[in-house]
Amino acid sequence: MPTGSQKKPLIGINGDYRPAKSDQKNAAALSWFNAGYFDSVTACGGVPVLLPPYASDDDLRQALEQLDGLVLSGCNFDLDPIRLGMDRNPATRQMPARREDFDRRLCRLAVEMRLPVLAIGGGMQLLNVICGGTLFQHLPEDVPKAFHHRDPVELTLRHLIEIVPGTRIDRIYGPGEIRVNSQHHMAVDQVAPEFRVSATAPDGVIEAFESTSEDWFCLAVQWHPENETASALDMQVFESFLDACREMQAPVVVPMSRGRKIAA
Repeated sequence: MPTGSQKKPLIGINGDYRPAKSDQKNAAALSWFNAGYFDSVTACGGVPVLLPPYASDDDLRQALEQLDGLVLSGCNFDLDPIRLGMDRNPATRQMPARREDFDRRLCRLAVEMRLPVLAIGGGMQLLNVICGGTLFQHLPEDVPKAFHHRDPVELTLRHLIEIVPGTRIDRIYGPGEIRVNSQHHMAVDQVAPEFRVSATAPDGVIEAFESTSEDWFCLAVQWHPENETASALDMQVFESFLDACREMQAPVVVPMSRGRKIAA
């Protein structure tokens, strides 16, 4: 938690988007945010900043320059497989183009600026693609030996993860059996060059990766630590992220006698 004169970190969160529906009365375009994301940021000592799908890159950059970190949120819909060089699988439900376009620009700029990033669910998949990695479009077909990672009826599916020793995820969760919630059919295939795998499911499906650079906090998890189906341990993902954001904040300068200044 913040101490002394340190301000709480400002944490950007991207939201969901639905275009206007011309066939329905009063079906205007909407943006909304999963409360779990901003509640988790708040609970860990941050100030959530909700980011609508800015049309201007200049506006987006100005907004990001005010932030101390970014939560790249997930989505109930999928990245457009055509943009990934794939034929569309019938199981794929494409997210609105305006959301994907914005999320791609947001992710690219945050990586460029080396903002601390926590990417969750679909945000993990997008981050990997933007940085040069690849995806499986539909696990049941692309990885036939994979077990179920999504239940279309029950939303309480959980499975074990196997954590790579010495990684951030290892430091966050510590020893013991770890189970996480699971609700995805896309997954990371090849991890982008600047990342390393930090957790997998027992079937080998990648469940988390992180930056290979110790001075850039960039962590991606396929599960949803913000969700009501998460465990108490999962909040440590947000706590670790907020700790990194506080470390990246510029030192507060306070005046001293005789006109000198020091960093607080």
